[in-house]
Amino acid sequence: MSSELNNRIRVYRAEHRISQGELAERIGVSRKTISTIEVGKFIPSTVIALKIARHFDVPVEEIFSLNE
Repeated sequence: MSSELNNRIRVYRAEHRISQGELAERIGVSRKTISTIEVGKFIPSTVIALKIARHFDVPVEEIFSLNE
């Protein structure tokens, strides 16, 4: 059974009008980290996923979901 992690980071960034770089700076990662998570090349650690969700003040499940 394989699963893929989907995310809505780009949607939340657009709604809040912030760049990848701004989000990265605010949660303490590189812009490249945000970019690779958005396109699905990198699965974030639990800590990074929680920091992203906290930044947007939503449950982590609002941003990340499994597509099985």
